[in-house]
Amino acid sequence: MAVRPSLAYFPSDATLLESSGLPWGVAVTPFSPIDERGSPPVTGEEGHLIPRCSSCFGYFSTHCSLHRWSWTCPICSEDNDLSADAAARYARDGSHDPPELRSAFVDLLLPDEEGDAAAVTTPVYVAAVDLSSSEEFLELVKSALLAALEALSPGSLFGILTYSSKIGLYDVQGPIPIVKNVFIPPDSDGTILVDLKDVMPFHSFLAPVDTCKDSIAQALETLKPVSSWDMAATASQVQDHASHHTRGFGVALDALVNYLSVEYETTFELARIFVFLSGPPNYGPGQLDAPGSHGDHNTGKVVDSEHTQLPEQTIFYKNLAASAVQAGVCVDLFAITNEYTDLNSLKVLSVESGGSLFLYSNTDESTLPQDIYKMLSRPYAFGCVLRLRTSSEFKIADSYGHFFPDPQYMHVQHINCCDSFASYTYDFEFEKDSQFSRKSRPPILQIAFKYTTIVHHGDTSDVSNSGSRSKFSLQRRLRVRTIQYNTTANIWDLYDFVDPDVVLTILVHQVILASLNDVVEARLWLLHDWLAIFIAQYNKAYKSVRPADTGVSDIDVDFSNCSQLQPLARLVFAFLVSPLLQVQDQHIHPDYQTYLQCLFSALEPASVRQAICPTLTSYSSPDTEAEVHQSLSRSVITSERPIFLLDAYTDLLVYYLPTASTSIPFPPPRDCLLRSTINKLKQERNLTPRLVFIHGAHDDTTTFEKYLIEDWALDGTLLAGTTGFRSFLEEVRSRVAEFGI
Repeated sequence: MAVRPSLAYFPSDATLLESSGLPWGVAVTPFSPIDERGSPPVTGEEGHLIPRCSSCFGYFSTHCSLHRWSWTCPICSEDNDLSADAAARYARDGSHDPPELRSAFVDLLLPDEEGDAAAVTTPVYVAAVDLSSSEEFLELVKSALLAALEALSPGSLFGILTYSSKIGLYDVQGPIPIVKNVFIPPDSDGTILVDLKDVMPFHSFLAPVDTCKDSIAQALETLKPVSSWDMAATASQVQDHASHHTRGFGVALDALVNYLSVEYETTFELARIFVFLSGPPNYGPGQLDAPGSHGDHNTGKVVDSEHTQLPEQTIFYKNLAASAVQAGVCVDLFAITNEYTDLNSLKVLSVESGGSLFLYSNTDESTLPQDIYKMLSRPYAFGCVLRLRTSSEFKIADSYGHFFPDPQYMHVQHINCCDSFASYTYDFEFEKDSQFSRKSRPPILQIAFKYTTIVHHGDTSDVSNSGSRSKFSLQRRLRVRTIQYNTTANIWDLYDFVDPDVVLTILVHQVILASLNDVVEARLWLLHDWLAIFIAQYNKAYKSVRPADTGVSDIDVDFSNCSQLQPLARLVFAFLVSPLLQVQDQHIHPDYQTYLQCLFSALEPASVRQAICPTLTSYSSPDTEAEVHQSLSRSVITSERPIFLLDAYTDLLVYYLPTASTSIPFPPPRDCLLRSTINKLKQERNLTPRLVFIHGAHDDTTTFEKYLIEDWALDGTLLAGTTGFRSFLEEVRSRVAEFGI
């Protein structure tokens, strides 16, 4: 569990916080196997024995004051009695101390609710494939599912469902794959004529991966797109859809969730659905307006007259997401299309069910097979409950991330599925009339994360009674981390120990949340104003500005007195010119902006920074790194360093100058330092970045130049000189002067 605060020193009071101009909060990655310093938790059993505070329900930790028969909660200062068993447990005897006495970061096993034996389960995976697509789409999906089969643990169950104007269920456990189809009535109210459980029994639909992998692969080869003949044959059912691809996505997914729900908590505890979509749902309940209804989908102009992104067209998918969570289903959505699909209406399926949303604009450059393999190869938790508690002087103002709040308890978040990359962000504020004084206890933050994992027991075939044994069991665990922070009444301490990545992450979450309701242009100006106000507060603190009549030029916009703050202006500028906020840009697809919303709101701070403000590194040769550049501008492109690696998180670009010597191999050889760096970056990501090699002498360099963001204006236009970022700072300087600083 990694926890990164925006301010390493907490402000002593609300006045100091306001005068600093900085957001105060933390970013939490609860399922990370290590903390932010690289240390793992102390593990153990008997998690149910940890005492809990009778007032705030916080957990006992090393930060508690422990007495012979009582302990004091560090969060709310409540005195709590210890039972005789607990007192004996905490009678300090060195090496036999329980985990919660040895570390403030523990991960403990919880007993099964129905007894000591671990509950058995089977991982379930279902591929829902869009047949209203192209041959290229299906070939890519087949490759991705073959990669998925290699990543799944032996003994997992796997099913194939197809959808178009009908739903197809595959039975792959016989000599040849069999498909049974159910037609979707054109006037369907959300239900089909026959329940899927009556079309195919559950045990026939889900096949064990270890014994049926070849049969599953054989079934995948039979997938074909709906042909013009099929469309004509079903014209009476699909009415005016006969000339289009008919995609009954909503009905098919609703029927599948209902189908799986019958076996929830019997066969499985979590089922993952991989949905492959080639265009907008356009048939039956859940259908979305055709592209072009609100704008030109080819240009991405899908905003209203107020330049706000259009709201969700229907609540069908929000209701379906709620049904999926109740059925123990996680939906991962893979959209492979450049057609306007209205992911803004569909994203709730993946966000609220704990899944992921991926968007690929074409099949040629798609990294879908690698992404699904990476996703299934890493461990994940499910049935998660996340709770952050604070000491009494401050509280949570807002929380952000892919969770759904508990309907009864404040600040309790439920996460259907969570991996080691998933991050959640919290914004703090002081309680009314509260402060941290020298006489008060230091501020405390406690994060409790309760989750379930599936443990694979390997091959049980050599056990005589293996038929009664499961290869998998469930483990319910409790992870608790309690952190004590130092406070300061000095603004210099806040500035000198700020984390710019976390500040950016909080700003990104705030803008994304507000942009769903407000005019996006207004949010741009509010972000612009935040930077101006912050620079004004900074200048006040450091007394870098003389009285206002001495001129604007005396205002320090570069944070010359504080190196820790210096990246902030560049990060805010990068965010302002990012595709996420360029809603009027005719070349940015609206579905791409929705994808970026989902991506940014789930990343941990270092990844958010990388995705918004890329890193540019120059190389003298494929084996010699020259410099990591602070600037993203054409001014750093010089002939002395002919090779550049640009890391934009989702893209890795290798650029050779037009003047690069012909003796330097292009592309770089596989055994060089540059390739090793690229491979390391690809392995560390939660997705597979697209790798592009560009030689300035004969390739189009537009893809590389668009990332040189300091050469761009705020409206997304490329400037003739390298003045975009500097012009922006001058605008900010003028706005600071307007505030009378």
